[in-house]
Amino acid sequence: MARSVLPTLPAPRWRSPLRGPRFTAVLGVVLLAGITVLFVTGLLSYAAYNPDLSPVNDKTPGKGILGFYLFSWPTDPSWLYRLTQGVHVTLGLTLIPVLLAKLWSVLPRLFTMPPARSLSHALERLSLLLLVGGALFQFTTGVLNVQLDYVFPGSFYPLHFYGAWVFFGAFLAHVALKTPVALRNLRGMRQHGGMREHEGEEAGDLVAPDPDPPTISRRGAFGLVGGASLLMFVTSAGRSFDGPLRQTAVLTPHGGPEPGTGPGGFQVNKTAAYAGIRPAETSAEAWRLVVTGRSGTVRLTRADLLAMPLHSAALPIACVEGWSTSDQWWRGVRLRDLAALVGEEEPTDVFVESLQRRGAFRKAALRANQVADPRSLLALFVNGEELTPDHGHPARIIVPAAPGVLNTKWVARLTFSDL
Repeated sequence: MARSVLPTLPAPRWRSPLRGPRFTAVLGVVLLAGITVLFVTGLLSYAAYNPDLSPVNDKTPGKGILGFYLFSWPTDPSWLYRLTQGVHVTLGLTLIPVLLAKLWSVLPRLFTMPPARSLSHALERLSLLLLVGGALFQFTTGVLNVQLDYVFPGSFYPLHFYGAWVFFGAFLAHVALKTPVALRNLRGMRQHGGMREHEGEEAGDLVAPDPDPPTISRRGAFGLVGGASLLMFVTSAGRSFDGPLRQTAVLTPHGGPEPGTGPGGFQVNKTAAYAGIRPAETSAEAWRLVVTGRSGTVRLTRADLLAMPLHSAALPIACVEGWSTSDQWWRGVRLRDLAALVGEEEPTDVFVESLQRRGAFRKAALRANQVADPRSLLALFVNGEELTPDHGHPARIIVPAAPGVLNTKWVARLTFSDL
């Protein structure tokens, strides 16, 4: 006896001849690879922030088992965070046209009737709802963060962190349910030598029964999506690399005012004026660095620091928003030498406090392995000149491979202890 199947035709208004299971399958395969890379590099970004150093760096309270990926972020290679976060942000922006095309291609599926034909179909519809909502939330908050527009309620970090897990969970469920169909559709493309759709249950809610005349071929649509992604790449990638592309990166933030030329002519996110730094408190007469450790507390003037052994390191700055600088030459006192000054012969974690009054990460923490690295400095100079106010005068932290916000500017106090 033949099984009765309820009709699941798309609503009449969905009449584009471009939609179809194979068009959707190709976009899905691209997103499958891209979103997996986004998720992994996103977790690496959280690991680089050392969120396990609670409550200093931790912006995701109550992680529980979701904190399984935490580890001491390495300092080699020095460009590690520049690479991982550059890939995360640039790839996220590049995938936006693909994501929008994918959402457009499955739009009729959100309106098919009946809502659920079986338990597996109901699970697929639920995963699709979470997937669409999660994708829009993650990409929107990510773009806003890249543009330094914090218009969403609460901190970006827990919102993006928990949103990523909801989205990726729905993504994995959807992949598990739809991968067999996508593979059949891709095999059908090769067997039929083109983009022709075949009849079948999986095509019913995507292929229009009465399509409008085509205005562009599917190959043309793929070219349009690919061209849009290429445009997003060209107009965003340059802030993560050196060279001519830096001038074309109009979609990624330039931080504060244009830095100009000279030794301090490289990007900043927060200026001294924005951070509320008063020139009177950073003068040689007023500023003191307070260092605390096992043997007590010392207060150091800039002259005291200059009298200590000074060392140099060529290191970049890379921020969570995806921008980075090329290597700059920093010169200052090694963090491990400051630790030894207060009785910490074996490098330990350090709690860093800034004079900064506005913005996040006025306090930050670094792991013992970061303190131990000979390139980790309390920098007093950059590119042969004293730090400018916007680059953290009179002293700032610079650590290889650390996110930019952990390279604290306008340092006032260092507390060495196991955090």
